[in-house]
Amino acid sequence: MTTTSSARPATTHVGAGPATAYKVRRRSRGAFGGTNWWTTLLVVVLSLTILVPLYFTIITAFKTPAELAASGWALPEHWRINNFAQAWEMTSYPRRVLTSTIITLGATVLTIVSNSMVAYALGRNMHRRWVRWMYYYVVAALFVPFPIIMLPVVRETAMLHLDNEAGLILLYVVYGLAFNILMYTSFIKAIPEELEEAAAIDGASRWGIFWRIIFPLLSPMNATVGILTCLWAWNDFLLPLVILTDQSKATLPLAQYVFQGQFNTNYPVSFASYLMAIAPMFVVYVLAQRWVISGVMRGAQK
Repeated sequence: MTTTSSARPATTHVGAGPATAYKVRRRSRGAFGGTNWWTTLLVVVLSLTILVPLYFTIITAFKTPAELAASGWALPEHWRINNFAQAWEMTSYPRRVLTSTIITLGATVLTIVSNSMVAYALGRNMHRRWVRWMYYYVVAALFVPFPIIMLPVVRETAMLHLDNEAGLILLYVVYGLAFNILMYTSFIKAIPEELEEAAAIDGASRWGIFWRIIFPLLSPMNATVGILTCLWAWNDFLLPLVILTDQSKATLPLAQYVFQGQFNTNYPVSFASYLMAIAPMFVVYVLAQRWVISGVMRGAQK
């Protein structure tokens, strides 16, 4: 008596095996490992929109007005650093940098501390209806353009005598609240509540739980929010323009505006001043960009 197996042997095609395997590998490379030329072309075009103006700014900063009038895209015959020295004196660069640094650091530190606490309070009480509505109310501020509320804000800051660096720091904290709450809350929801319950059993207060457990766990998101706030506060032009009334306390971007108005024909000196203004934040971003990417990726995974 012979027994037959219920499983059929796989049918093989001797001639079509290598060709089929090649097609599978080719299809797989095209879907995942191949080169997407349309995306590559888009990246190249978008890169040129940044690299071309940057190239023009750098070479203009080292030229004389005569060389700039002769050719805007040619390299300078002699690389002059006198434009930077002239811009340093005309914009009172050390004073402007000090003012911008104070405002940027104050806004960054206060934003991280206050916004993380607000997000923690909202994230841990989202089961309550009024807390959810408050969360939606705060996040809805993302859709309110600043020019709509600019005039009332200017009037109120003048009435409260906050038309100075302190008022500017508070405005940066308030206007960044909606976006930061959106980022913090999604991150906090993924932190297990069992950690807080264990700390509460050990006798930790709510304040101690936040500072000893939650806040250290928020380090990637704190870094992301801090760097984005730092870049915004340093490069912002509109808020200092409408809030600060004392021109001696102008920030660095605002000083560039005044400088351009006074010397609008001397473009080499103006462009040298622009490079000096963006240099500190360029160094900060190059050193800290991995924190931004890490925080965004962890927030997406959460």
